[in-house]
Amino acid sequence: MNRRNDILLVDGYNMIGAWPVLEKLKEIDLEEARDKLLDMLADYQGFSGMMVYVVFDAHQVPGLGATYRHHKLTIVYTKEKETADECIERLVSELMARRRNVFVATSDLVEQHVAFGKGALRLSARELLITIQQNRKQIEHTLREGMPGKRNTLDGNLSLEVRTKLERLRRGGN
Repeated sequence: MNRRNDILLVDGYNMIGAWPVLEKLKEIDLEEARDKLLDMLADYQGFSGMMVYVVFDAHQVPGLGATYRHHKLTIVYTKEKETADECIERLVSELMARRRNVFVATSDLVEQHVAFGKGALRLSARELLITIQQNRKQIEHTLREGMPGKRNTLDGNLSLEVRTKLERLRRGGN
């Protein structure tokens, strides 16, 4: 299935609270748990081709909110008095207008129903974690075994003339 135009909206703190490895890490260092989540989602985005937005709830923190890029992910900190759920609902409405598949990853049942009502597809924290773990295994397998018949060598893309010149240079000639 081609996911190149699909979008995944992730409730960041919901994943941290729902994924055992991040839940344990959060008890020691919340920032470290956030970074680990972003690393995992960046790998997933790179492998799946989906555009991933990670929304962090900052509704009790004064300010205008912020959006920035990190590992090609779009990270959104909500505005003051805006919850992650409200931000995700707004993003679903905006992104659905572009006629893409939008997935919302949260284990908040109310948020799942609201997102589904707006046309998004639901993904629980557990389902996303399983998918990420499966992708990780596929990546490791591909790196270990290589892709049969899929060598991406420069030599296969060069003309005979260029290959000949490079071979002469390699041998110390002009």
